[in-house]
Amino acid sequence: MFAVIKTGGKQYRVAANDLLKIEKVEGQVGDIVEIGHVLAHGEGENVTFGAPFVDGALVTAEVVEQGKNRTVIAFKKRRRQNSRRKIGHRQLLTTVRIAEILLGGAKPTKKAAAKTEAKAEVAAKAEAKAEAAPKKEAKAEAAPKETEAKATETAAPLFKTPKGEPDDLTVIKGIGPVAAGQLNEQGITTFAQIAKLSDKDVAKIDEHMPFSTDQIMDWREQAKELAKK
Repeated sequence: MFAVIKTGGKQYRVAANDLLKIEKVEGQVGDIVEIGHVLAHGEGENVTFGAPFVDGALVTAEVVEQGKNRTVIAFKKRRRQNSRRKIGHRQLLTTVRIAEILLGGAKPTKKAAAKTEAKAEVAAKAEAKAEAAPKKEAKAEAAPKETEAKATETAAPLFKTPKGEPDDLTVIKGIGPVAAGQLNEQGITTFAQIAKLSDKDVAKIDEHMPFSTDQIMDWREQAKELAKK
């Protein structure tokens, strides 16, 4: 026998002893939880559908583990000065094992498992993760040197910082304290340096920093005048 249940805004086709992850439900490891939203149930080709739920149908499940899903990052950037947004979300999940599919208002017969058995199962999973950790570390140590070179290249500034005292870039109209700090981090510190930016350099800044081509070219014209003083 199978059933189609709805929980956490999602639908699942389940049968007895199925193991699945659903959005978090309250309960300790070993507890029996009830899922009353049964959309359909059947055996073979005989299927009964609810409208929207089947009256008197109930699915019980045993809580195996409480955990979290992987982190999902939502990053949005627009070609405007300092226009970026980063949001992370990590969904809480509950791993359950389907215990019974009950029909006609029947009551659950299975009770919560002994806490000692539940703890033993969690401990076994923790031990398996601990054994897998050294393998991951070994793979990390064996990573190619090319990967390390790429990481270093990504972290390096876009330009080489010139010698001498830096100029106050906020004198240029359109460059505020935050933008000036970002330019300094990428090795741009003087009016003369901005004045000598080539079109290729402008394109590089436009690609890697939150400044448009028009902005940078305007700064370049202003920097040419300031560099003469």
